[in-house]
Amino acid sequence: MNQPDEQVLLLDDNLRVIGTEAKSRVHSDHTPLHLAFSSYVFNQRNELLLTRRALSKKAWPGVWTNSACGHPMPNEEMSDAVRRRCQWELGLTISQPQLIDNDYRYFAVDASGIIENEYCPVWFTRTDSEPQPRPDEVMDYSWVPVVRLLAGVSAIPAAYSPWLVGQLARPAIRRALETLPL
Repeated sequence: MNQPDEQVLLLDDNLRVIGTEAKSRVHSDHTPLHLAFSSYVFNQRNELLLTRRALSKKAWPGVWTNSACGHPMPNEEMSDAVRRRCQWELGLTISQPQLIDNDYRYFAVDASGIIENEYCPVWFTRTDSEPQPRPDEVMDYSWVPVVRLLAGVSAIPAAYSPWLVGQLARPAIRRALETLPL
């Protein structure tokens, strides 16, 4: 279930906003390029919050992915959108999100034919609390050390979302993960 009245910003190939569309109508077998974000939430032990997408999700149901993803609404700052989505989807209050990779863009087709076509900046943030996820968004979660996640993605990439796999391969994200205090 989407947040009420959630609008997605549609983009042209130069990443300029060219309009909006209801999120409920954007993701299909001909999804237009649109603006999104991925967030990675860490706890005080530097473990990453992995979430498993609910089986009711339209695309990639049941796969493990990063903490939360979403779409900024018109006239919403991206960092505010990250905070809003983490609160709504996970019940988490997070610290100031930090932009890690502003150049991530991907196109992927899931087994049902649903397409993701997103320009998707990647953000890191922290929390001091345990998630209280919405069951229509997240069926399970786990706090994991980054080294364990990287080993899992390397061994069985199909168990994870394509955006997580793609993001973890990016140099900017790998550098940011390597600089986390141990």
